[in-house]
Amino acid sequence: MNFSNFRIPYPVDERYSKKVAYFSMEYAIHQPLKIYSGGLGFLSGSHLRSAYELKQNLIGIGILWKYGYYDQARNQDQTLQVTWMEKNYSFLEDTGIKFQIMVHEHPVWVKAYYLNPETFKTAPLFLLSTDLPENDYVSQTICHRLYDANVATKVAQFILLGIGGAKLVDELGFDPERYHLNEAHGISSAFYLYKKYDHKIDEVKKRLVFTTHTPEEAGNEKHDIHLCHKMSYFCGLSIDEVKELTGMPDDMFNHSLAALRFAKLANGVSFLHGKVSNALWSKYENICPIISITNAQNWKYWSDKQLYRFMEEGNDWSFDDRKKYLKRRTFEIVADQTGKLFNPDVFTMIWSRRFAGYKRAGLIANDEDRFEKLMKDTKYPVQVIWAGKPYPVDHPAISEFNQLVYLSKKYKNVAVLIGYELSLSKRLKQAADCWLNNPRVPREASGTSGMTAAMNGAVNFSTDDGWIPEFINHGHNGFVVPNPGYAEMNTQEQDEYDLDTVYDILNKEILPLYYDSYYTWRQVMKNGMRDVRFQFDSNRMAHEYYELLYK
Repeated sequence: MNFSNFRIPYPVDERYSKKVAYFSMEYAIHQPLKIYSGGLGFLSGSHLRSAYELKQNLIGIGILWKYGYYDQARNQDQTLQVTWMEKNYSFLEDTGIKFQIMVHEHPVWVKAYYLNPETFKTAPLFLLSTDLPENDYVSQTICHRLYDANVATKVAQFILLGIGGAKLVDELGFDPERYHLNEAHGISSAFYLYKKYDHKIDEVKKRLVFTTHTPEEAGNEKHDIHLCHKMSYFCGLSIDEVKELTGMPDDMFNHSLAALRFAKLANGVSFLHGKVSNALWSKYENICPIISITNAQNWKYWSDKQLYRFMEEGNDWSFDDRKKYLKRRTFEIVADQTGKLFNPDVFTMIWSRRFAGYKRAGLIANDEDRFEKLMKDTKYPVQVIWAGKPYPVDHPAISEFNQLVYLSKKYKNVAVLIGYELSLSKRLKQAADCWLNNPRVPREASGTSGMTAAMNGAVNFSTDDGWIPEFINHGHNGFVVPNPGYAEMNTQEQDEYDLDTVYDILNKEILPLYYDSYYTWRQVMKNGMRDVRFQFDSNRMAHEYYELLYK
């Protein structure tokens, strides 16, 4: 295949004819391609699948991570072990494209690989690698580990995605009308474009759009401007020129703020997050407007089609039978990993996502007495599963994971699983009766795992954050912890209120409904499946990006 003068290899729908290059650090497309860590990748993966389904004129740009994020293994006592395994992909094509970028005032060779749209039914995806014999060892390591803990390596990764990606687009002769940055990791592309268009900032602004995912300032990447300059982040501009151009007079370079100043338009990833983002950034001048385009997930990839078929036929016996089968199949994995035999007739509550402090994985276990009572209840028995990957050097999150492992040793109906990636994620959503989600409000920008859970007949039970206010109608299609006015509370008060309310709703509403009135419970499941079907399918989201962000 010839990659010069690249064209999308399928007929483009004229509604989506505008050319877009989409930049993301991670893509969760399919289990065999391990180049993702969590929600950001799940979003990009679903976006590319929907771009393919809608026949959009969009290409993805990312990085081919040699060791992925990391592989989650166990120590002898079942606690978390971080391992790094080299990945090989026979299904990626070598484009033959090779070029140099400057990193740390030193030329580094970059090679581009191609994921054909037909392989996993996605928009075309190009992945960049520096792991080449022409490069010195340090340059080779730029693409080794997703979100490397070393600051200089991380800045180099941002340069590879942004400048390397923009340069690749030129090598392809693709000439996009929009450069869409999914999070600010690729904002170095703006400096490349600024140089390309003869230092005309308006030429950059009319092409650049930006999706922000972080609802608080501390979560946005900032780096020392002198380090960034030394790393060749600014394409030859002096520090004074960068400060003037970005309007950041001090010595910290804020990637998200730069993106909001260089972009023509930005979006938050839920209605609530759009409001939070506008409030967060309103104290800064010269930022672009921030709209809301709520995240979504690809229904075709994630949903259990049989469940939907039986729901539409009104065949309750087959619907229940299918859900039991899905539970049994997942419980084989639980038994294999932990030696515990779970019962498909028992109410199963699952908390699974990236481990991070604000997501409060162990919230329901914080009160040992109440948790013990819940686990030993014979009238309304409960099984609980936890799974998720903490960042490999986030020691508080790893410690929380390990505490849950120790807790699980006390109960035969509690399991903690490793290997939470696309395959296990799908299986757990199919097995869940209740999908538990309890982040501290308003820390979760969107939090899409509950969408794919609902697509598999799991009932959402969540704090009122991210996408949830747009979805849950309490008692009708899910259950939500009402917002008591969190802004007035400190962290401890918020945690206590949420813990009390979670147990209250669980004991008084959810468990009695499941065991005493299953007919109504089944209706709640179906309502969730219906309500998530179109509004939170990524085809709606990919369409809105063209209508609202790229226009």
